[in-house]
Amino acid sequence: MKIKAIKAFEILDSRGTPTIAALIETDDDFKEIGFVPSGASTGSREAIEKRDGGNNFNGKGVAQVIKNAEENLFPELIGMKIGSQVEFDSKLIELDGTKNKKNFGANIILSLSLAHCKLSASAEKKPLYEYIHDYFRENFFSEVKMKMPLPMMNILNGGAHANNQLDFQEFMIQPVGFSSFKEGLICGVEVFNFLKKTLNKKGFSTAVGDEGGFAPGIDSAEEALDLISSSIQEAGYEVDKDVTFALDCAATELLKNKKYVFSNKEKLSSDELIEYLSNLADKYPITSVEDGLDENDWVGWESLTKKLGKKTQLVGDDLFVTNKDILQEGIDRNIANSVLVKINQIGTISETFETICLAYQHNYKCVISHRSGETEDNFIADLAVGTGAGQIKTGAPSRSDRTSKYNRLLMIDAMEGLEFLGRQELIN
Repeated sequence: MKIKAIKAFEILDSRGTPTIAALIETDDDFKEIGFVPSGASTGSREAIEKRDGGNNFNGKGVAQVIKNAEENLFPELIGMKIGSQVEFDSKLIELDGTKNKKNFGANIILSLSLAHCKLSASAEKKPLYEYIHDYFRENFFSEVKMKMPLPMMNILNGGAHANNQLDFQEFMIQPVGFSSFKEGLICGVEVFNFLKKTLNKKGFSTAVGDEGGFAPGIDSAEEALDLISSSIQEAGYEVDKDVTFALDCAATELLKNKKYVFSNKEKLSSDELIEYLSNLADKYPITSVEDGLDENDWVGWESLTKKLGKKTQLVGDDLFVTNKDILQEGIDRNIANSVLVKINQIGTISETFETICLAYQHNYKCVISHRSGETEDNFIADLAVGTGAGQIKTGAPSRSDRTSKYNRLLMIDAMEGLEFLGRQELIN
């Protein structure tokens, strides 16, 4: 099976911002399409998301990005065999010729990598999660097992994902006390719905942010966590036993002149922010903290890991940007204990596999993640199951760009009846 034709399209993500979809057609008339997400809070070392500039879509259009690829990239791919993800992605990387994919753009490259992965599954007549599992096991990490991921559900939004005074970007719940994915998801949905009732009673807005969570006009992490705690209890569940908390601090967004500046004008040093996070973790059952410090504050990260790393999952997002070389540096310095995996941060599926494999080899957890600007594509659901990642972060059970991933996972769960480990996913 060889590539016969490639077509790319300028489409819209969940924020109404242009992104790219690419369709690859084979000589056997197989067709698959890959949709690319985009982020608002981005790490400085992410692969380059290329845009047109100018006036169209306020400079965020991708029509010229597509045109450049049509003229200079696609012709080089026609006639390639479908099947080896590594070979295909290596060709994309070679043709781009830059470390961060700035020539053609990681967005167009990823759309092609995604479409190829889906085509490979179709060619082998396998469900996508099964194909990913087999390929990952044979080429990267032989010990991997398929399983259902523990959801990390963003139900309260702040930071760059909402128009309020809440400094931390995401307040999430994890349904740890259940024996199946479906039971855990039901719990998350019920807590989310009770949170809406709680907010309404208190006179807060129940408008949702970019990732489907509510974005009320509250001012502090403590207030957010108290609201979630009461909603868990009202829904008939127990805090800690059934549901734990996860935070995405997105601390890089807070750093100004070497201080972490909060909306109340409070300015914290790295050590002070670490102490604040430690106190929060003592007061509430916070089992995961993402980007607790700035992406370049590696000395601070060393201290944070020493302070909280044995009892709390510390997730590097902006810190590692799904890049195996940066992750290796973090491993060497004993920084964090988990990596957030976003396919568009690195730009190809093969490189994503490399990062996941490296994490597994060093006992780091992997959390497969969406972006704030999502599409209806549910690839990451299959990715989480196929690579046995154990956790998925894909927003609130709200907005079709988020629920499409949960619905795909529900379907996989119903078809396969895979293991769901719950709280055990958070234990190294």
